[in-house]
Amino acid sequence: MKNLLYFQSGGPTSVINTSLYGVIKEAKKHPEIGGIYGSLYGVEGVLNDNLIDLRKETEETIELLQQTPGAILGTTRYKLSGDLSHPDYQKILTTLKKHNIGYLMVNGGNDSMDTCHKLSKLVKEANYDCNVIGIPKTIDNDLANTDHCLGFPSAAKFVLQTLQDVAIDNLVYNKGKVAIVEVMGRNAGWLTAVAALLEGDVKADRIYLPEDRFDLDVFLSEVKAVYEKKKKGLFVISEGILAQMPVNVKEVDGFGHMQMGGAAYQLGQIVKERLGLSTRPIEFSLMQRAAAQYISLVDSKEAIKVSSVAVKKALAGKTDSMVVIVRKPGEEYKVSYKLFKLNKIANVEKKLTPELIADVHGDGKLMKAYVRPLLKGSPKFVFDQGVVKRAVLKKVKVG
Repeated sequence: MKNLLYFQSGGPTSVINTSLYGVIKEAKKHPEIGGIYGSLYGVEGVLNDNLIDLRKETEETIELLQQTPGAILGTTRYKLSGDLSHPDYQKILTTLKKHNIGYLMVNGGNDSMDTCHKLSKLVKEANYDCNVIGIPKTIDNDLANTDHCLGFPSAAKFVLQTLQDVAIDNLVYNKGKVAIVEVMGRNAGWLTAVAALLEGDVKADRIYLPEDRFDLDVFLSEVKAVYEKKKKGLFVISEGILAQMPVNVKEVDGFGHMQMGGAAYQLGQIVKERLGLSTRPIEFSLMQRAAAQYISLVDSKEAIKVSSVAVKKALAGKTDSMVVIVRKPGEEYKVSYKLFKLNKIANVEKKLTPELIADVHGDGKLMKAYVRPLLKGSPKFVFDQGVVKRAVLKKVKVG
């Protein structure tokens, strides 16, 4: 009998804990799995032998994971060395052996799948019997070889609804403001492209993707033209255009990625100074990935299914792979699930194609067909004093 270990990594989403729920529920069905453990703060918990026993949590707590956003086990952006002889790997191996871990689930995005791949290579080189499977997660939706990533549908639902609300608010004035809304997405504009679903009088005036070249002078001329015509405007930008702007401070994270945020504010200041127009810079920031009541039912159900597949595949001896979602052809939305090797996913970004970029700047027909099925439905929430009730773990440490 082997034990299962799961950890969360990278930026949280509204359904990452639903993935954990799926892992726990499926693992409990299999008597060949002994302990079901969680690592606190991602791979750092494995490094420091900081594991908790998830079998000690109550059924009520486990059920509430489905409506609890954020990484409940804690997350990390700790980057493992590419050299398997690094001391970190011996610590990880010691933890895995100490707790008889035979199944390891890594729930995350691009950098997390890089970590997952490195751990797969570690156990193989050490000849240690442990199957490592990745569970896709990122609101950026930029993991390769999967139709979409868990967390993206719920984030897209938040973005679409909130953009519509912002547009409606700006319509009530005869002379409105230049609303500049910043959406997450460093190098891939999938979430920003959701703005293409807006129609009629709430339609975005311009959408700026990180895949496009951003020209400040062109942006200002477009703002000026729209305002002269409508006396208001809605401009949706990706946070990734910050990399193309003349900012003074560019901080980076542990993986060397530039820290995003603040592009809307900077552009709002420039519009005020150069065009003399009243602006409303809005940064959706963390709410895109932490809004419980915007969880998509499709996203929730798929998170559970992907985790179920991950556990079953690990038990079947599969390793060094991630579960991917495959959309079936046809008008009705249907998907299947399969494994894809991590070396084809880790550190590979899926960006918008030229066809989709043109579509976003056009009628949005393709984006509407792609995104709309993912937004449908909402879970039945349990409320506590008017707010969505969240899960709180006891976090009983594994000895």
